[in-house]
Amino acid sequence: MSVSELPIGAAAPRRPAGALAEEIGWPEERVGEAMVALARHCGLATASADVPRPPLAAMRTDPAALPRWLDGVAGLLGIEVEPFDVRHAEAEAAVRTAGPALVEVTASASPDTAPSTRFVALLGQRRGAPTVLTPELDVRRVDETLLRDLVCEPRERPVRDAVDAFLGRAGIAPRRRARARRAMVAERLSGVPVARGWILRHEPGASMLRQGLAVGLGKRLGAMTLAFAVNLLLGIVGWWVVGRGALDDRLDTGFIWAWLLLSASAIPFHLLSTWASGRIAIDGGVLLKQRLLAGAVRLDPEEIRHLGSGQLLGTVIEAEAVESLVLSSGFLGLAALIELVAAGFVLAAGAGGLVHVLLLAASAAAATWFAVRYFRHRRVWTDARLSMTHALVERMLGHRTRIAQEASDRWHEAEDQELERYALRSRAMDRAHVRLASFASRGWIVVALLGLAPAVIAARPSATSLAIALGGVLLARQALAHLMSSAQGLMSLAIAWERVSLLFRAATRTERPAAGALALRASSGALEGNLVEAHGVVFRHGDRPEPTLRDVSVAISRGDRVLLEGPSGGGKSTLASLLAGWRRPQSGLVLLGGLDRQTIGLDAWRARVSSAPQFHENHVLASTFTFNLLMGKRWPPTHEDIAEAEELCKELGLEALLTRMPAGLGQTVGETGWQLSHGEKSRLYLARALLSGCDLVLLDESFAALDPETMKQCLECALRRAPALVVIAHP
Repeated sequence: MSVSELPIGAAAPRRPAGALAEEIGWPEERVGEAMVALARHCGLATASADVPRPPLAAMRTDPAALPRWLDGVAGLLGIEVEPFDVRHAEAEAAVRTAGPALVEVTASASPDTAPSTRFVALLGQRRGAPTVLTPELDVRRVDETLLRDLVCEPRERPVRDAVDAFLGRAGIAPRRRARARRAMVAERLSGVPVARGWILRHEPGASMLRQGLAVGLGKRLGAMTLAFAVNLLLGIVGWWVVGRGALDDRLDTGFIWAWLLLSASAIPFHLLSTWASGRIAIDGGVLLKQRLLAGAVRLDPEEIRHLGSGQLLGTVIEAEAVESLVLSSGFLGLAALIELVAAGFVLAAGAGGLVHVLLLAASAAAATWFAVRYFRHRRVWTDARLSMTHALVERMLGHRTRIAQEASDRWHEAEDQELERYALRSRAMDRAHVRLASFASRGWIVVALLGLAPAVIAARPSATSLAIALGGVLLARQALAHLMSSAQGLMSLAIAWERVSLLFRAATRTERPAAGALALRASSGALEGNLVEAHGVVFRHGDRPEPTLRDVSVAISRGDRVLLEGPSGGGKSTLASLLAGWRRPQSGLVLLGGLDRQTIGLDAWRARVSSAPQFHENHVLASTFTFNLLMGKRWPPTHEDIAEAEELCKELGLEALLTRMPAGLGQTVGETGWQLSHGEKSRLYLARALLSGCDLVLLDESFAALDPETMKQCLECALRRAPALVVIAHP
């Protein structure tokens, strides 16, 4: 692989956009190769895959086919792609900083040839200019203006011609016309998308080490460590200079200036250390939140079902604690270790010598023992606290039920016992904490002074060596205090991690589609044959002895309208969750378009099958009404998406609701926003499923909260809009 340059700089000759596209752009039929090459060059790809040719026919008729196909290719490679629009006003910054990314451009080699679609593989910025990966796998630096013109040319050309005609009629002088043209074109196209792009990045479930190195956390951690060590060294040397001058009775102007210069020299290193730690905290926090969020959405429904509301709330609270503790305690612990090593060298040079160093090591070991005892008490106390939190949240959620169905003298039966156990565990933890804090702040001073006594009595050391020893003792005391504070934070982190690790590990649950399923993922047309079919399906919940479903077979084709009735607990919702891809059967096959979930991948399955689960398993998010409607389609939505959502709301009888809400579709709803009735929420869930554009729509008790007239209206809408429909209801 070679590195070369295309003309860069103000004096570079103007090159036609089409010629540049032919030279650095990847043709449509090689867009899969471009993604693979870009991912491997940037170290993102974790899996090797043979990518088939893209479905060119589908891509030319359906604008959404290419994004779906690229998303499937990313799944094969074990990476993630984020689509973005290159807007005219941001085109120059995008081509410079968006890499690694693919950008779709349209250009023709000459005015006589038809325009063709090409893809530019952006690598990022190098020496002030954007770099690209060519189809020959060469890395080239390209002039920023040329690359920006290549992206914007198709949208600028018609506007530029109209502006030139206007400027000619206005009589603008030729020498001023180019500047006026640029300004008017930029004003006309300021917020207009001029191209599509896809940023390549690691999956949230990828190794945190690899993700951290990719965003530069390793370099910043090294810079922070080095800067802190140099800052500490300059401080020690500065005080050594002042102390030496004072003890030798030679503290003149030269010593003062030396101390001032050393102190001033430490300022840039202190600033660098602070800046690096801040960037690590921000970037590391983003990676951690992405990982936990990915884990939350990939949890199995059975896992969520067995967690109460209090436990879920506790997990969220502990997740916040993990983010703050892993950064603050980690930084403090690293600084404490550096200080401890520095204190060891200072003590070795003082009057105590090796004895003081050994005493410091023994004190650190004793402090560790105290910390372990405190950790054990802290874990027991945390279990009691979270147990009380869980019980409190459950009581709050069930408060109305308890008032109506439970005698008032039994409302607080277990609370007094819980509080007593909590108080006992708090007392034991506080005692362990007092021992740890006391030893870290005062125990070392006593041990160090006792260790210094033999040297003072026997050897009568000089004032300089005594001063160095005392300085080392104080520095070691500070290091031990910081180390104990860090240890307490890391203990809290370890305890919080026990609750959060489920989300962290769940982020790795990815299902990579097979290469043969990419065409199905990209296609938006109807599936041939059966949409979904099940053969001999058996499913058992948890440890129940009897299966909920036994030897179930069903086939649903496009145009089918299925009513599934049965008693409560008969397995209707379980079958719907299997058809929707939420669960896997213990035995048997569930196929979509003739392919199983392992082959097609979970994302592609859910793009074809939409479900509105029962009321207690659905939710209105605390966001806008538009977001709650279109969250299963795409975000941000287009004007056509919003118009379709508004039309569907009218068909479902929600027009009065939209009229009442001050912001209409833009009104914030959910727990903290506009309150919706039971029936309005049911229709919102129904609209969400229908707007997803899936081939099969599953409605589980979606009409139970509606009056007969509204139910008829909503059912007719669902029958009219859903390509295939399954309705679950009680007899």
